[in-house]
Amino acid sequence: MGKNRLEVFSDGVIAIIITIMVLELKVPHGSDFKVLLPLWPVFISYVLSFIYVGIYWNNHHHLMHLVDEVSGRVLWANLYLLFWLSLIPFVTAWMGENHFRAAPVAAYGFVLLMCAIAYAILSRSLIGHHRENQALADAIGNDRKGGVSIALYGAGIVLSLLLPWLGFALYIAVALMWLIPDRRIEDRIEDGIED
Repeated sequence: MGKNRLEVFSDGVIAIIITIMVLELKVPHGSDFKVLLPLWPVFISYVLSFIYVGIYWNNHHHLMHLVDEVSGRVLWANLYLLFWLSLIPFVTAWMGENHFRAAPVAAYGFVLLMCAIAYAILSRSLIGHHRENQALADAIGNDRKGGVSIALYGAGIVLSLLLPWLGFALYIAVALMWLIPDRRIEDRIEDGIED
């Protein structure tokens, strides 16, 4: 089956996720800048989560660019990714509202870990469905960057239970690692090695 419905549905879900996150930014009562100060944890949480959702949207777009068809297995793998992405607004709000305390930061890391695992499953499902299309398999390779991300999320979860800011710093480091679109796939697209 074609990939268009999967892409449109995914884009819609991701747009809703971002909308839900921004709705968690409550307008403070008062008209001077000092009323914004108590909101800094919520805003910092929102910024990091917005970046993460943007990274997944961008990399999902690149991933889909190299394939023409999807299977039922790919549709379920994509829904699995969207499920975990849809939990980002909840853990973002919980972490921000509780000023980066241990349990909310660990829960945030757990959701990020599951998003990374779900993305890896989606990637492998696409490669498995498109055995004749080596471009995607060659572009992803052994996915060392994805493996490092998963390890850092695991470390961040453990660290956040002891030192929440250190765990949060690891989540920022992973986001910075992925902020630039995945060059492995972009290079394939630019070289014209696509179906």
